Amino acid sequence: MAESVVLVDRPAPHVARLLINRPAKRNAIDHAVRTGLMEELTKVLDDATIRAVVFGGVGGVFSAGGDLPSMLDLDEEQARERMRHIHALCRLVANARIPVVSAIEGIGAGGAIGLALLGDRIIVGEGTTILFPFLGLGLTPDWGQLLTLPRRVGLSAAFRLLTSGTPVTGPEALRLQLADTLAADSDVMGTAVAQAAALALLPREAMARMTARLKKPSGSLEEELEREENDQAVCLRSAEFAEGYGAFIAKRPPDFTGV
Repeated sequence: MAESVVLVDRPAPHVARLLINRPAKRNAIDHAVRTGLMEELTKVLDDATIRAVVFGGVGGVFSAGGDLPSMLDLDEEQARERMRHIHALCRLVANARIPVVSAIEGIGAGGAIGLALLGDRIIVGEGTTILFPFLGLGLTPDWGQLLTLPRRVGLSAAFRLLTSGTPVTGPEALRLQLADTLAADSDVMGTAVAQAAALALLPREAMARMTARLKKPSGSLEEELEREENDQAVCLRSAEFAEGYGAFIAKRPPDFTGV
């Protein structure tokens, strides 16, 4: 039996790790990989014991991006179907109600960076190389990157990254705030797992509500205050608040994983 193109394990308590497993193709993302990621991520999100996710790739490489041969000779309906398949995965990641951390080891390019940008934290190494190859291929950026990239680095920096064709190093990604943490090349995955494990200890419902509002900002103060009221009306009556308050009174760390 052929090995799965997406490997799943639990490298830390309450953390699931999904690894793209196409080492001969530098973990390029094709239809099978997207399908595998959607199937495994759906299982993860349905498992109440899992409170954070890590994306990565095997062999010290995150992903070379979209599988180019699979994009050739498409008619319009096939091209649209390809994008609809990508977008189903995009929505699943973006709407996940638990933290998503990406470990960009080695090379991260194109759609793989789009996948990481849909999550919450990005870890890179000193030797990481990030590529935005779209315009050089005659394509427009996809995987939601014309929204998510400027949201992280600003409009002018996003335009420069997408048009220059220049590889982005790990240190430069951190400087631009494209990445959240710069680690030694040997510790990118370890750092990602450790940060996911720390995020997994936070109150799940409160965290999900906060993240949803950060990712989709309110259009006005009045809208934000209304959303805040709705969220806090749930949180103030929750077991998470009861645990947090009890821990505060008892002068102990809260244990949100048990509520």
